Amino acid sequence: MSDAEEARPSPSAALALLARQCLEQLRPAAIGLVLLTLITGAAYPAVLFGVGRAFFSDQANGSLVLRGGAVVGSTLIGQGFSRPEYFQPRPSAAGNGYDATQSSGTNLAPANPKLIEQVRQSAQAYRKLNGLAPDALAPIDGVTSSGSGLDPDISPQNAALQAARIAKARGIGETVVKALVAANTRGPDLGFLGAPRVSVLELNLALDRAAPMPKR
Repeated sequence: MSDAEEARPSPSAALALLARQCLEQLRPAAIGLVLLTLITGAAYPAVLFGVGRAFFSDQANGSLVLRGGAVVGSTLIGQGFSRPEYFQPRPSAAGNGYDATQSSGTNLAPANPKLIEQVRQSAQAYRKLNGLAPDALAPIDGVTSSGSGLDPDISPQNAALQAARIAKARGIGETVVKALVAANTRGPDLGFLGAPRVSVLELNLALDRAAPMPKR
């Protein structure tokens, strides 16, 4: 037997050596997996949850709006208002309207004939509802839906065009309604992000406080 043959490990020894080498490679990988799972899957979410509840409790709880102790909606999600004494929100293409489980837009291109016809009909309905002239310009957020279908805000221009209808339905002065619109108008975030907007839900709640309607 040659010296090389004598130095060659037996099959069982070679297998044991291979197993130890594999174990040495797998041990740090397994430890890393456990540690990263604990850090990113448990510790990090727990810290964010605690910070959110401590410093942003309203947002963490869904930005809910209460009236008389009861939840009537959220400042983040629009909802439908059909009665003439209320401001109406932007049209919605989410499910049957403002369905948070089916958030979506129409996905129609601007040149799509179907979208053009929808906008034309919506503009006619908007003018008729608000007593506007047949050739009056309708605000874009009054006749088109947003990308999410859940937009809770409308533009101050849209709100102003609805003021006369609401004043008549509630039997109050139009200046009162417009003053409520101004009081509930928020400017761009940080002074330059986005455009001025009015929360439809908060504005309608302000209307009910200022000029309550008889219960139906």
